[in-house]
Amino acid sequence: MPLSHQDIEARLTAYIDAFNSGSADAVADLFAPDGLLEDPVGGATARGREEIVAFYAGTMGMGAKLTLNAPITSAADTGAFAFYATVGDMRIDVIELQHFNADGKITHMKAYFSNENMHKIGA
Repeated sequence: MPLSHQDIEARLTAYIDAFNSGSADAVADLFAPDGLLEDPVGGATARGREEIVAFYAGTMGMGAKLTLNAPITSAADTGAFAFYATVGDMRIDVIELQHFNADGKITHMKAYFSNENMHKIGA
């Protein structure tokens, strides 16, 4: 049975909460064992728990925090959400897609942003 919108919304909220807790392991727990992330699309990739933990540990080590700034949307097995990441004095506007398997684990995460989406806070 496919995930409902409420299921996907809960999983995306759990992702943001896990990220903001600073636990790369907690974020990796949300991925399928062979999960793939592209952050940003066309840039860095990580596949499998070990690479995913290392990726998030690096990002969290820079002090990044996520803030949802639009309603979560979903269709079929995919959730989409807009948020911004703050890293030091920078704000990065991101659109992210997460695809889920029947167990509710992330199979593929795609973050969309480029240099044009990076802004100095207060500038």
